[in-house]
Amino acid sequence: MLDSVGIDMVEVKRIRILMEKWGDRFLHRVFTPWEIAYCKSKNAPEQSFAARFAAKEAILKAIGTGLSQGIRWTSMEVVNDKNGSPSVKLGKRIKDKIGDKKILISMSHTKEYAVAQAVLVD
Repeated sequence: MLDSVGIDMVEVKRIRILMEKWGDRFLHRVFTPWEIAYCKSKNAPEQSFAARFAAKEAILKAIGTGLSQGIRWTSMEVVNDKNGSPSVKLGKRIKDKIGDKKILISMSHTKEYAVAQAVLVD
């Protein structure tokens, strides 16, 4: 059963500018070590970072907390299964907040934009 939905769209250029300005400081604040390694392995890492950033924003909207109640950017990790489908690993605070519910995500990007949707389901 559907509980809530979050959606977000990010300009890839915005993420590229943050990466250029703040470098690893930005990356380590927002992304987990696995996410950083995965995105950096891509030909256009800023597109993958932007998609994951959008996914994290969408997740925060779906759970209704934003970055509060001890929830941080790294409280969630966007991973891919063996077929490349994205899913999210949740930290303890988010798990405590949503209980037995699950979060399903979908992401997409072009050279200029990244979009993601998160659905909180029972």
